This record gives sequence, C-alpha cells and structure tokens, in this order.
Amino acid sequence: MKEKVRAKNNRTTFVTKEEILHFKKKLLEIDSVTNDNYKNKTIHGEINQVAQRLPKNFVDLLFIDPPYNLNKDFGNNKFKIKKDDNYEKIFEQWLLLLLHTLKNNASIYVCCDWKSSPMIYNVLNKYLKVRNRITWEREKGRGALSNWKNCSEDIWFATISDNYKFNVDAVKLKKKVLAPYREDGVAKDWTEGDGGKFRLTHPSNFWTDITIPFWSMPENTDHPTQKPEKLIAKIILASTNKGNVVLDPFLGSGTTSVVAKKLNRNYVGIEMNEEFCCLAEKRLMLADREPSIQGYTGGVFWERNSLNIQADDKKKILSSKKIIKIKTNEARLF
Repeated sequence: MKEKVRAKNNRTTFVTKEEILHFKKKLLEIDSVTNDNYKNKTIHGEINQVAQRLPKNFVDLLFIDPPYNLNKDFGNNKFKIKKDDNYEKIFEQWLLLLLHTLKNNASIYVCCDWKSSPMIYNVLNKYLKVRNRITWEREKGRGALSNWKNCSEDIWFATISDNYKFNVDAVKLKKKVLAPYREDGVAKDWTEGDGGKFRLTHPSNFWTDITIPFWSMPENTDHPTQKPEKLIAKIILASTNKGNVVLDPFLGSGTTSVVAKKLNRNYVGIEMNEEFCCLAEKRLMLADREPSIQGYTGGVFWERNSLNIQADDKKKILSSKKIIKIKTNEARLF
C-alpha cells in the first residue's frame, strides 16, 4: 500500500500499514460467520459469499450503496460500465441474495445516479413496495462544456410490507425563516433564538442540506464514493429505533456502521476490500471518542451553513481539544 503525502492541516482519516495489521484482527472472515457472531462486525468478503451465511429475518434496515454503472476503481476491484439490462440483472442478483435477511417490517434504501435510477426502480418494484425517491444535492462535481453539471444523486426508499417504521419527528430539518409571519402578534410556526429565527420543517424527498466530506473534515476518507454521515443519519433515524439492526452489504470505508453505532443501533457491514474494512474498524473506534455527526445537533438536523450550527461546532472544537494517537498515525477528532 502506497501512503499519500498529505498537507499539514489535512484531517482525512486513513490507515497506515501498521494499523492494517492491527485492525485486520478485528475483522470477521467469511468462514468464521455463524448465526450468533455477525452483529456489530465488519465482515471481510464478497456479498455473494457472505449473504448466504447470514440468518433469516434479522435486519430492520438494509442500506445498499452499490457500484454505480460507471467505470470506477475501488482499489482491489474495478467496476466497468455495463449495458443497462446487464446492470439491472446484476443489481437484481445482489438484492435477491439479501431479501431473506429482512424482517417483515424492514425498510430498504438504495443509492444510485440518474443513469442507473430507472434500473434500480425496476428491480425494487418487482420484489418490494416502493415508497419514494429521494434526490439529494451533491454539491461537488465536474463542470461540463456541453452538458449540465451532474451534482445530484437518487436514493430509492422501499419496504417489505405496509407495516414499517417512519419516525418523522426524528428527521425534521431546522431552517432559517426569511419572512417570519405572525398571527395576532404571535410567531406562527417559528421560534427566535441566538443567531436568528428558525422553523422545524417536515422532511421532504429533496435534500439540499448535505455536505460532502472533504479534506478538513475527520469523517473524510480516501474511499472514492463515500457517503456523508449526515445523509446516513437521516435514513437510520427515520427507519429504525434504538437497538435495531442496520445491514450495509457494500460498506466501503464504514460510514453506515459508524453512524449506526453513534445512534445506538446495531450494525453489520460487508466489504471485500481489506484496507477499507480496516479503515471502517478504525472509524468505529474513533466513534467511541467522538460520537457527534456533522449537521446534527441537539436531536435536530440543521440547514447547511446556518449560523447556529457553525457557532455550536466552534464550541465543540474549543471544548474537546482531543488528539488521539493511534500507533504511528495521529487522528485529530475536534
């Protein structure tokens, strides 16, 4: 593994060669998976080998962030673009491997881009009850001279049955009120505090409050398709309760497991890349020291770049002053 040269203030979380040797001991290998040792584990292996070893009806939330139908290098595995019908068949095979693990009241969320979104819907609609399509703004993205810049992604929301969880009050968004309205002199649906006037709004299927992890954020990693912790937190809080089980069969650098742990849920992560598995284990360890989630404070999701959350984060940074040394790598938290 070739280690990158990083800028002085780069706070990206990564694993060294020495850390890989340490954290790989914590991984659950395929041959060691049994009916009672998989919870709160990072399983090192491919989905088609691991899924068949998992028991029935134990998952409350299945979060699938598969390789999109793009040419992408994932380190030890390169995914090559396929014809639409072939990609649809591949995703269908992945889904069928996992259906037996789901409880009757389980929810399923699947990430995709605009090209693969119709194919994902076709498969989900065949086996599940499709509830909604979330579109979230991914503010990073390359510009194009002859096309619109692509800066959004989709997440399909489906359930096994009509009996499912949706904790609407847990995922309301706190937004600034630009034109506050009063009725008989009393504030209507908004409150005033330090930093301005705010309103709690019901969650919609269009998310513009997500910040993509970047080099100055400790949650950032070197994984090429990492999802933000805030995005995962919305899904977990909406569709699970404390103590429920979240399964991610394409774990990557571990974001789903990390957020599940921070929110007091059980997790199971499957990842075929050993380095990413070890990175997930390191992040899980760091979560014990710093359980906060960027953009989620006081049990509320805040609108991106709001003054209140910035002030609150500054207080956390000044109060914590934690620098954790892990073997040869310094991992500064806040």
